[in-house]
Amino acid sequence: MSEPAATEKKKTPAGLSGRRAVPPNVSNEEEDEVPEVETIGVIPRGFKRTDILEVQAVQVFSREYEINKKEHHTDKYYNFKLIVRRGQTFHIQITFTRAYNPEKDQFWIEYLIGRYPQQNKGTYIRVPLVQELESGKWGAKITHKANTSVALNIMSAADCIVGKFRMYVAVLTPMGILRTRRNPDTDTYILFNPWCKEDAVFMDEEEERQEYVLNDLGVIFYGDPENIRSRSWNYGQFEENILDACLYLMDRAQLDLSGRGNPIKISRVGSAMINSQDDNGVVYGSWDNIYEYGVPPSSWTGSVDILLEYYSTKEPVRYGQCWVFAGVFNTFLRCLGIPGRVITNYSSAHDNNANLQMDVFVDEYGKVDSKLTRDSIWNYHCWNEAWMSRPDLPVGFGGWQAVDSTPQENSDGMYRCGPASVQAIKHGHVCFQFDAPFVFAEVNSDVIYSKAMKDGTKVIQHIDKTQIGTLILTKEVGSNKTKDVTEHYKFQEGTEEERLALDTALMYGVKKSVAEDISSNTEVDMNVVIEDSVLGSDFNVTITFQNKTSRPYTVTAYISGNVVFYTGVPKTEFKNDSFDVTLEPMKAETLEVLIESSEYMSQLLEQASLHFFITARVNELQKILARQKTVSLKIPQLHLKVLGEKVVGKEMTVIVEFPNPLKQNLTNVWVRLDGPGVLKPVSKLFREVPRNSTLIWEDKYVPKKSGFRKLISSLNCDALRHVYGEMDINIQSAE
Repeated sequence: MSEPAATEKKKTPAGLSGRRAVPPNVSNEEEDEVPEVETIGVIPRGFKRTDILEVQAVQVFSREYEINKKEHHTDKYYNFKLIVRRGQTFHIQITFTRAYNPEKDQFWIEYLIGRYPQQNKGTYIRVPLVQELESGKWGAKITHKANTSVALNIMSAADCIVGKFRMYVAVLTPMGILRTRRNPDTDTYILFNPWCKEDAVFMDEEEERQEYVLNDLGVIFYGDPENIRSRSWNYGQFEENILDACLYLMDRAQLDLSGRGNPIKISRVGSAMINSQDDNGVVYGSWDNIYEYGVPPSSWTGSVDILLEYYSTKEPVRYGQCWVFAGVFNTFLRCLGIPGRVITNYSSAHDNNANLQMDVFVDEYGKVDSKLTRDSIWNYHCWNEAWMSRPDLPVGFGGWQAVDSTPQENSDGMYRCGPASVQAIKHGHVCFQFDAPFVFAEVNSDVIYSKAMKDGTKVIQHIDKTQIGTLILTKEVGSNKTKDVTEHYKFQEGTEEERLALDTALMYGVKKSVAEDISSNTEVDMNVVIEDSVLGSDFNVTITFQNKTSRPYTVTAYISGNVVFYTGVPKTEFKNDSFDVTLEPMKAETLEVLIESSEYMSQLLEQASLHFFITARVNELQKILARQKTVSLKIPQLHLKVLGEKVVGKEMTVIVEFPNPLKQNLTNVWVRLDGPGVLKPVSKLFREVPRNSTLIWEDKYVPKKSGFRKLISSLNCDALRHVYGEMDINIQSAE
């Protein structure tokens, strides 16, 4: 309380601060400079000390605490502070040293965030007592009085800052303001609120809120459209210290506190902070198949270990690739209350010069010129979508926004991408921020095959308008099935709407070459089919030529087989053959090219992806035919089983098995096991797994949470990566 005149100096009551704005037990990082009112220096005549209304206790952990958690959908957070969502009432109770008299007593609640709170920046909030709460605006209403206690409903603003606030109760007395001391137990986390219509992240459907905010276990898709693979991912947004780790990312990025109520700014900052490219962010990316002093990207089973390690060490965690960046970013979004989901785009273009086309160059003989061909087509690429309104854009461009934390291109001086309106991308409105042209190219580029002549000129031979963005997937709401969202990003290929979207993109200044496909209605067609195959097996590439004319032709065909990174960048060419084919009039001719396992196994990269360029020159016409095909070899899975009772608090045995399918011994094999609510992530090293033998790992665990849970396991060694296994289990409550 404020100090009286020297002649009447009294001791400050326990638990209360005096006129000083900085309570003595507040750290320098949380130094409070609370605005004050004018202080009366002398106690009025006849005024007794017992007449002063003093705060004895502030209760947020009573029955109201459990009600708050349920009503605000924050009961899953493993955090013992009060966690609420903005724009929605929550309950607290204050106990005074005497009964509160509204006719003569005045008090209010204060929420502060940051080092130097200011009212005009929303970092100092004085919550007044009101008769009726107004939706989406700060206010406190007394709902019950009993003896010396007062129960209040507090409404927060629907656009207030998201973060961890310090709370005080201030009482106006004849001597000035009497303010409670700093008490960490009353700290309050305020999050985004998809249940609140006034919040920028409001989502209308309850099923979608359950999926995109509250589901802590997801599925990420990879592979290729003909062989879609999936892996479970533990987002773990409610686990211990994850909320603090996510808030720390905004501190590390030095995002101004006044911007932390805006999901546009937070998602953009998050897309930069999840990668370490230019700001020492969370995950260090590596695409060269060398993972010394770190964990291979395919080993991770979730975000929890990654975020906690970063929060603890303040150093980037090694290593990640696109699905790891997307998985961690999804945890960040959902943890703060922004609806988020992971997107997989198959045949994703990486356009280096923003001309909306992938340029593939072949020489005069039909072989691909690797020196001139610099654009790359990723087998697949994962990014995120965040749900929010976009008041900075025209009406209709809110909703899902593409946000990508994989470091590909620089955006406003940092490696980040988005948020870009998915609706704007579909319609070609790429003039709107942020980074819409780049995302547009990822899903809707043309592949231009050009002949590089000896004199340096280039002649377009073929245009493939359907290869890029062939399939765009996310997880279905309420199940682990795929949800096709291709039409969210692009109109059906060849339709008038799709052409209009491309023309619109051109109108807004995206440079796109006007290319004519001279191969259309060609006299000879070429089709390529690659049969499904398992890692370590032989398989065939089938090439079929169809002569549509009454003339005979001779064709010289080339096949180039490459081991590739999933980003489309080749590592090693393991196959290079040429064939001469004679085509009879109006007939088809088929070639079968055998690919032996011995040709590719020694060079194989972690995702077992092989890429084939097939080009053919029709000699009489001097025309080039070209096709690209990627095959993802099927990788064996881990097998999991559980022995014993599946009951909270009781021991059960988990067994992981893996029969070695390769014709070689596996060495330095790391197996990882994760089970949200059942066990924390654990790893074990097996020095050798001989050929024709089975790895067996058996261990005991005690489940902590009841309900349907999932066990997730991964296996990694130099010869074999992206080996996964999972198992659904139903944990019963203890009786």
